[in-house]
Amino acid sequence: MASWLGVLQSCFIIYLLKPYHSNFNKRIVKTPKLYFYDTGILCSLLGITPAKQISTYSAKGAMFKNFILSELLKQIFNTGRADNLFFWRDKTGNEIDFLFDDSGKLTALELKSSQTISQDFFKGLNYFSSLTDKPVKNKLVYARKIEQKRSNGLIVLPWNKISDEKI
Repeated sequence: MASWLGVLQSCFIIYLLKPYHSNFNKRIVKTPKLYFYDTGILCSLLGITPAKQISTYSAKGAMFKNFILSELLKQIFNTGRADNLFFWRDKTGNEIDFLFDDSGKLTALELKSSQTISQDFFKGLNYFSSLTDKPVKNKLVYARKIEQKRSNGLIVLPWNKISDEKI
């Protein structure tokens, strides 16, 4: 199995997102997450043929995260930066979808495929920020096309601006 994963990684078909586990006392998840570079291949494997079928698909959120990850990786690789992209999750279910570590400065991204924003969306970002002693820039990426800046410094980005955003 590991050799096949290596082949798929070498061919840029899948990407294994590494866990972030820097100086935390809690038990955290250390198994990488698997993503596809091409969401078209992902949809084909899932049997999703018309694009409008995605909006009602049960794993729409996972597909949204996969798409945003591929956009982030394009940005990172095209600017010649190191692949310092991670995820963080502890054993109790607290999670950050994507973390970018730029020499100790962290950018935490929470992704939601929803078009409306709920206070629950910020729970993981707030929890992670309370655990780490490093500066964290918190951003929420969602499926609407309206950018917001919250009073607590949190940035809410529309999905179509992720390519423009410096992480």
